[in-house]
Amino acid sequence: MRLGTLFVASCMMVIAASAGAVVYFGFGFGGTEAVIVSIAALTALALYNMVSTRLDARSLVGPQLADLSRGGADLARQVAEMGRRLALVESRLERTLAVGENTTGPLAMEISELGTLVNQLAESVALHEAHLNEIERAKIERSRIEKSRIEKSRIEPAKLPPAGAGATAADRPPTRNAGPAEPAPSPPSMTPATPAAIAIPAPDKPKPVAVQAMAADQGADQEMLATIRGAIEANRIDLHLQPIVTLPQRKVRYYEAMSRLRAKDGEVVLAAQFISQAEAGGLMPKIDNLMVFRCVQVLRRLLIKNRDVGVFCNLAAATLTDAVIFPQLLEFLDANRAIAPSLVLEFTQSGLLGAGPIESESLAALNELGYRFSMDNVADLRLEPRDLASRGFRFLKLPASLILNRGAAADIHPADFPDLLGRFGISLIAEKIESEGSVVDLLDLDVKFGQGFLFSPPRPVRAEALQGIADRNDVVVREAGTAAGEGTAMVASVGSAAVPRAPAPGKDPRSAGLARIARRV
Repeated sequence: MRLGTLFVASCMMVIAASAGAVVYFGFGFGGTEAVIVSIAALTALALYNMVSTRLDARSLVGPQLADLSRGGADLARQVAEMGRRLALVESRLERTLAVGENTTGPLAMEISELGTLVNQLAESVALHEAHLNEIERAKIERSRIEKSRIEKSRIEPAKLPPAGAGATAADRPPTRNAGPAEPAPSPPSMTPATPAAIAIPAPDKPKPVAVQAMAADQGADQEMLATIRGAIEANRIDLHLQPIVTLPQRKVRYYEAMSRLRAKDGEVVLAAQFISQAEAGGLMPKIDNLMVFRCVQVLRRLLIKNRDVGVFCNLAAATLTDAVIFPQLLEFLDANRAIAPSLVLEFTQSGLLGAGPIESESLAALNELGYRFSMDNVADLRLEPRDLASRGFRFLKLPASLILNRGAAADIHPADFPDLLGRFGISLIAEKIESEGSVVDLLDLDVKFGQGFLFSPPRPVRAEALQGIADRNDVVVREAGTAAGEGTAMVASVGSAAVPRAPAPGKDPRSAGLARIARRV
């Protein structure tokens, strides 16, 4: 490019010099005029070269710019088409996910219910098989005893002495005192042995539910059981609330609902005195059913005043396996799932350690409704926080003395529990706090919640606040109760709630579940 430019410039200079020389020598101009002519010629040539160069460059660059603009437009159209397709794919994916969730949700519920019914069916089949085996063994034993008796009846007539004076008392068969003498066995052809006359040992078979309940009642204090039954029927199970406060602010964040029993004479029986008897007598599901209903009513009233408050409601493990109470309880909690984030269901560690498949499925059903769980009465610190969190547990209660390592024995130091549980979304609640020194030590361990007589003892809900609450099994409650605040009790009415009725006598809830599945299939 540079060589061409130099060559053109040299040519222009030669042409300009030639024009000056021609003017000077050929036309007789002076030197000055010849130089002017040379400069003018050079300028004209330079201007011509510049204009021609620009015209050539424009003719080359113009098509390129047009091609570039057309390429940019095509690229923009492709990008727009790609964006439209991506938006269409996203919308289709969202619709597919929504359809999948709507399809798999009921199916998962059906499979869960079917699994429960299959487990119940397996238990029934195993029980029937055991009964059949016992009947077969009884038949074999009966035939063996009958054969032995026939052989004995064939041999004994030959041993008997002839009737007469030669017969002594020792030769005659023994007789019962003050009763008729037993007749001598007859030959098998005349009096065959009947099954009723044969003594068959009772087989070792599992007792039915009614027999187990009767045995449990016998193991419990009959007087206390009668008192508990009377209190349930007469609605003398009172509700007490104890606050759970935040540390160090000591602001009430939750209430724990506690049950108290009133005897006929007005004496108050604490939960520690009647819970074990109620569990032995199989009465805990009924008590829990009533307590959950009252806790929901109290919580509704509390949420009107403060949306950040919650209630802990204790449940027994036996309630999760009760074939009559638990379906009612699950239906009632499903109808009140709007307050599920504020209602915490509390279970003991001993009850959870003995939980089987039915209890686990019941907990999963409650967790699917949005309810959270808490574990109290913890005696063994060898826990799996990950497993607890996956099952829906969000709180763990430990006595303050145990957290402060006063007589604790575990694989992990109790002081490390708050951080360990916090990593899995579980909050530690220090209970049974009775001194300010314990609060200071707990604050050093970063414990967020506290409960105990230092803050407030359990306080009863006013009787008029719970007026109208009757047996949940056959009453639709129209008036609702409220909860006691810290130091004072609040009284207000809560919206009416329909209480689920118990199934008709003789109607098996398992058969009802099978019928529902058959109708859906």
